[in-house]
Amino acid sequence: MVAKERNRLLSGRDLSFAYGGREVLAGIDLDLTSGEMLGVIGPNGSGKSTLLGLLCGLLPPDQGQVELMGRPLAAYRRAQVARRLGLVPQSPQLAPGFTVSETVLAGRFALMGGRMFENSDDRAAALGAMDLTDIAHLAARPSGELSGGERQRLALARALAAEPEVLLLDEPTSALDLQHQLKVMGVLEQACHSQGMAVCLVSHDLNLAGLFCRRLLLLSQGQPLALGTPQEVLTPDLLQQAYGVEVAIDVEPSRGRPRVTLMAPPPEAG
Repeated sequence: MVAKERNRLLSGRDLSFAYGGREVLAGIDLDLTSGEMLGVIGPNGSGKSTLLGLLCGLLPPDQGQVELMGRPLAAYRRAQVARRLGLVPQSPQLAPGFTVSETVLAGRFALMGGRMFENSDDRAAALGAMDLTDIAHLAARPSGELSGGERQRLALARALAAEPEVLLLDEPTSALDLQHQLKVMGVLEQACHSQGMAVCLVSHDLNLAGLFCRRLLLLSQGQPLALGTPQEVLTPDLLQQAYGVEVAIDVEPSRGRPRVTLMAPPPEAG
């Protein structure tokens, strides 16, 4: 039990949140441990992005508490949180006049303390993050000239350069082609295995989340419907409850994880 407690990096207990009196999340409990990738799935409006906002401290819970490294998140200064926890939002804010390398180096700001200029460690971390996300060849290009997928990878590189212990991501592969979807998920998986990073990501891609995440949290109408392994969560009954559609589940060949196929209605005659 002691070891288990030591590995718990981020947790939420009985989290609830409402916008203007309309409850969008209620009764959320989760733990994120070192080396784990947790996927948050569910239909539009189920509270996935709101949950990330609570976990990183951008939104204060109406009820419950978030803990980072065993301490209430509210007990940290923002700079302390930034050294431990990274966030990649769905629509990242990037300064269009900054080059790619300057943007990635900006991710090191919280680690630089009072230093005015980056050192060799900062530059090495930035270059490594650009290599991992396949944007090193864009280093001198202004971020305002990038495509949507390149901007998404740049935002991830900026977060990875900060070397966080916990990384939260909102739809990190939504604008990426198939090759870069696998590349980004592989980078996150490798960071979990080699660095002990804890990753929590929101995804609409059930198959990609099921392929890489150790556990999945399925939300429906702001409520936790299921939390468990992909085999436990990606079932026809649970997905029917959450999404209101019929699916078929089989086993994908590369890792033996469940694969979801949407069952379309029969075509109309004529």
